[in-house]
Amino acid sequence: MRSPVSWALLGLVIQRPSYGYELVQRFERTFGDSLELSSPSQVYTALDTLMRRSLIEEVRLSEIEAGVVRQPKPHYRATSEGVRSYQEWLIAQVREQRRRSRLFARQLAALDPMAALEVIDRYEQACLQEAGSTSLAVSGSLDGPAGLAARLVSEEERLAVDASLSWIEYARRELGAMTPGRAPRR
Repeated sequence: MRSPVSWALLGLVIQRPSYGYELVQRFERTFGDSLELSSPSQVYTALDTLMRRSLIEEVRLSEIEAGVVRQPKPHYRATSEGVRSYQEWLIAQVREQRRRSRLFARQLAALDPMAALEVIDRYEQACLQEAGSTSLAVSGSLDGPAGLAARLVSEEERLAVDASLSWIEYARRELGAMTPGRAPRR
């Protein structure tokens, strides 16, 4: 399963069993700045995929709840296989992130040093711009899963920018050494 939307929905269902429309709303609140739905129907397509793969299952409302709700909506919860698969997918993201970094470095090395330095300069500006636009003012008073997610995202972004800027300086020194007449930027 390759769809990040499906994996994100599985995470939401692991967090709390929900019905389709509620998942659309939770998805947009949780992932709106990172992952976009092409339309709300994408959630239902993903739910079908997750069910076919036995990663989620439909939960029937109890008779008491069914009497209160005029048209009960099917709720979905994660199966034990769904939780295990989600955990494995999260771990696989480390490999994917490293693969993208290696690919970028190898593609950068295909350019002549001057062109690569220009890309590095633009890459640095993009990193700084992204860091400025996504930095979160996280209050210590945020509790629960939403607060934890906000704190984790904020710290990951801070550390990622620091690491990128360190790598950019290293790449600049290496490329500058290959470029006659151009001193590396500091």
